[in-house]
Amino acid sequence: MFELPSSGSFSVQWTHRVLCCRDTFGAHGEAMAQLIAADGPTRVLAVLDEGLCTAQPELKSVVADWMAAHQPDIACVSEPMVVPGGERAKNDRGVVDSVIRSIHERGICRRSVVLAIGGGAMLDAVGLAAATAHRGVRIVRCPSTTLAQADAGVGVKNGINALGAKNLIGTFAPPLAVINDSLLLTSLSETDWRAGLSEAVKVALLKAPDLLDTIEQRSLMLRGRDLDAMEDIVNTTADLHVAHIVQGGDPFESHRARPLDFGHWSAHQLELMTGFRLSHGDAVAIGLLIDLQYGQLLRGAHSELTRRIAACFEALGFPLQCDALGDEDRLLLGIERFREHLGGQLAITLVGEPGQPAEVDVIDESLMRQAIRLVVQRGADGLARGRVG
Repeated sequence: MFELPSSGSFSVQWTHRVLCCRDTFGAHGEAMAQLIAADGPTRVLAVLDEGLCTAQPELKSVVADWMAAHQPDIACVSEPMVVPGGERAKNDRGVVDSVIRSIHERGICRRSVVLAIGGGAMLDAVGLAAATAHRGVRIVRCPSTTLAQADAGVGVKNGINALGAKNLIGTFAPPLAVINDSLLLTSLSETDWRAGLSEAVKVALLKAPDLLDTIEQRSLMLRGRDLDAMEDIVNTTADLHVAHIVQGGDPFESHRARPLDFGHWSAHQLELMTGFRLSHGDAVAIGLLIDLQYGQLLRGAHSELTRRIAACFEALGFPLQCDALGDEDRLLLGIERFREHLGGQLAITLVGEPGQPAEVDVIDESLMRQAIRLVVQRGADGLARGRVG
């Protein structure tokens, strides 16, 4: 019999901080400095998203001035470095390697902080660099998109794409803190402005029917770039996401079920199929409709939910068509990719009514193909009928 000389168990306590504000480096600059330097003077490497710096050219100097104003508590090791953002940040190791190099050259250690300001893809790549340098450097994330503030930036995951697979390389590494500053959202493109709303609808369908009602009621305000309305939806969604992480019993996704991946098997595959020309937010909107429609077909019951969500997405400005939907064979490969991420055992979340998720471990391919076609031809009222006309 094989015996270990000794064994035991241990747990690690972590406080997952997600803080919401406006003007992190201005009105709330002192609070930010106190958060980072709570244990004494702290060396800080600031990393900024190139796209954000283009949209807000003053940001680099604002961050540099903030660090200079809070010396010696904030020990600035260099001027803020700027790295590519968007999916480019994740499609190779360029950003990861450049940040690791700066961590090494600037004397950043485990007691230091990497301050990452940018979109979700950039935060994923910089987070991977921080998590692997010195076996883990502390990071403070400042998400700059609605998608990152509502979803990607408030989680505990980092990663990059590799070998044609999304997020193949990555870690689970909780940040020291996440700062959701709504002022960072003001310069977003229309695509990036709406992107977080598909994740908000997803979380509402899973956990919060009242939030879905609110999104529908405020759809014109949200589409019209009302910052107060967006801030409220994003912060509510972030709260629900954090509650799932800290109260759900599976922060590192070791269990089979991943309800927050509702609609994502096809969303990730559509992104890959389009060379990431289709944004993640737009892809999730389509992915949610596919799985909602599939669930309706599977139950064999009439439901207005799919049509309701499609109308909601249209009111918010989401385009619900994509040429890649026509390649059903390749799209369905996303189910197998999803299975691989789950360790070989499939678990797809479906929603029959808001707040009532359920899980299936087998997919009827013919019904899924039918669901995809119904989403494609929804202009002919196919979603409402629940059958191919």
